[in-house]
Amino acid sequence: MSSESDPESYARAQGGPRGETSASYDVYRDPWGIPHLRASDELRLAYAQGRVTAFDRAWQLEVERHRAEGSSASFLGADSVSWDRFARQCRLADTARRCYEAMAADDPGTAAWVRAYVDGVNDGLAAGAARDERFARTGLSPAPWEPWVPLAIWIATHILFAGFATKLWRERVARALGDEAVTLFATDGPGTAGSNGWLVPGDRTTTGAAIIAGDPHRFIEDPGVYQQIRLSCPDYDVLGLAVPGVPGLAHFGHTGSAAWAITNAMADYQDLYVEQLRRGADSAVEALGPDGVWESVTRHTETISVAGGDDVEVEILETARGPVIIHADGEPGANPGGDPAAEADGSTQTLSLRYPPRVRRDLGFAALPALLRARTVADIDRALDGWAEPVNVVHAADTAGGLLHRVAGAVPLRHRTNRLRPVPAWDPQHAWQGWAPTPAEPVQGFTVMANARGIASPLGVEFAPPHRANRIRELLSGSADWSPKAMADVHRDTHLASAAPLLALLPGFEDLTPAAQALRERLLAWDRHMAADSTDATVFSAFRTAIVRRFAADPVFSDLWGAPTGPDVFHPWLYLVPRIGYALEGLLTTSLVPGLDRAAHVRAALEETAAAGAPDTPWSEVHRLTPWQAVPDPEATEWPGLGGDHDCVNATSTVPGFTDLTARASAARYVWDLARREDSLWAVPLGADGVTGSPHHRDQLPQWAHCELVPVVTDWTRLTKESI
Repeated sequence: MSSESDPESYARAQGGPRGETSASYDVYRDPWGIPHLRASDELRLAYAQGRVTAFDRAWQLEVERHRAEGSSASFLGADSVSWDRFARQCRLADTARRCYEAMAADDPGTAAWVRAYVDGVNDGLAAGAARDERFARTGLSPAPWEPWVPLAIWIATHILFAGFATKLWRERVARALGDEAVTLFATDGPGTAGSNGWLVPGDRTTTGAAIIAGDPHRFIEDPGVYQQIRLSCPDYDVLGLAVPGVPGLAHFGHTGSAAWAITNAMADYQDLYVEQLRRGADSAVEALGPDGVWESVTRHTETISVAGGDDVEVEILETARGPVIIHADGEPGANPGGDPAAEADGSTQTLSLRYPPRVRRDLGFAALPALLRARTVADIDRALDGWAEPVNVVHAADTAGGLLHRVAGAVPLRHRTNRLRPVPAWDPQHAWQGWAPTPAEPVQGFTVMANARGIASPLGVEFAPPHRANRIRELLSGSADWSPKAMADVHRDTHLASAAPLLALLPGFEDLTPAAQALRERLLAWDRHMAADSTDATVFSAFRTAIVRRFAADPVFSDLWGAPTGPDVFHPWLYLVPRIGYALEGLLTTSLVPGLDRAAHVRAALEETAAAGAPDTPWSEVHRLTPWQAVPDPEATEWPGLGGDHDCVNATSTVPGFTDLTARASAARYVWDLARREDSLWAVPLGADGVTGSPHHRDQLPQWAHCELVPVVTDWTRLTKESI
């Protein structure tokens, strides 16, 4: 940090009247209400970012804080108890405290920067809450944040990002179909989050400078999970996408001379351990360790307050591996590879979670201010050497022609089985053995990242199908003269390559009814685009739904028919129909389930769909956005219909076989121009303001729904100054 923004100078500034600090920054807005902040130094700028975020998004910040602390049921009610229990049992808040304490001891400059942001949040919450009727409606009053809260929000946002719950599903599959089928439902496969990203070098652009573009795919929330913002002080002037509640621009940013963007690397870096526990007469708990020695387990209880309901007491256990997140009652997948007689002494089994931030006491937050100060690709590369959570694939470029394609994050070295399923805690071969190196590759031609196998392959198990990545490469190969505005054509592409294996079965069917013959001809003539106005796309989805449901009802999967057990928070990973829907392409060709008569099911689904006489409805009429809201808007208007599907570049994910609605799509879109930053473009699903009914709450929704982008404004004279 610069001498004028060191922790001591900030502390001195905070010792004076609060007005002295607030007067040291200015807030501007562009025509979309996006905040542009300018401050005298980077600590005052962090303060300004916190304060403006609280003013714009107080409700969102408080919801996220309570979710990270496991206290959201206190105002959201009984539906939130399952999440709160999980947050407490896996020690989200306690892990954040530990990471912050380690950061404060080892890196006081970054700790002061985070603390400045929190001070800004605390000074802006009251004014922000006064703007939002949801506080009064739920009886929630904002409370002061502790300095570690941004770290807790970051952990809570990403704790399920790596999909450790998939290991519960794989265990269930192995028990039902045999160990050889453990990855049967890999899609080389869709997860709960993903992203597209591409880097076009200067020799393929109209300006001779690189362009970075893409879009992170997440569950769409109201307010949005990304915040467009600009941060300017004497040391830097950076714009990008922030995570509300977290300072800086972790994932997507443009400093003027350098820019970066990320996608989910699909790495596997969280492990589940089957724990053999026993309880003594004095309530002490012990776990069987890897040396055959019974080890002490920390134990205490916590109470979850529930709005409109009774309090819920939660037992918190932690072994030497990590926090216990699934107890023996209702545990999915106990004792893999263990001794059938292991419970003869009266012990019980549970599952513990081992995840890097709790082990390392580090989230890599030192990278955040370092990224803001980056001037070159080399600066970005050095900053990301310390990155920890989550594990990302990174693209970066600078105005001098520097290019970067690498992985950043902490992945433990351990036995391969750890990546696949829960492993016995008492077996020493499953202990962590250090940290894996993060791969990097030279950029040759354009580079694409779309969660598929590639640079991060050594670090993961399941990846996204190659369709999005291949399609982006195909589109980019069509021109050597790319401009920022032309990138919207890539963002909006709706070609569904994953339809090919399914449609390839249709010509072989004989003796179809006339209606099924007509449907077959229609599907084979379809251009395979899930375009918003396509009626063929709607018919294809109905056909696909019928196939998925018939597959799911096949007796070969009978041992997977039951409803999920264990904590509700993991249930989305444990239902058969969605698993078949996402893995359908692979299930059509795999030899692992020889008893599955695929052709018969597809033929029957064709006849069923034809007999139903599906109406000629445009895809966008049934494929509508359904964002998550902590409290539903009582005056909500209908959300827009969309084009795209889960394997399209325009990845508006359905759940095949279950619903055509979409809850997961592009949480933002961006185009970073390295020739002229002012020619960059971006968009978010809703808008810059988190307050329902405000002018900028949903003003970008029409553009986003049509995969259009709004201009980045960098000229201060075109901005409107305001007082917050």
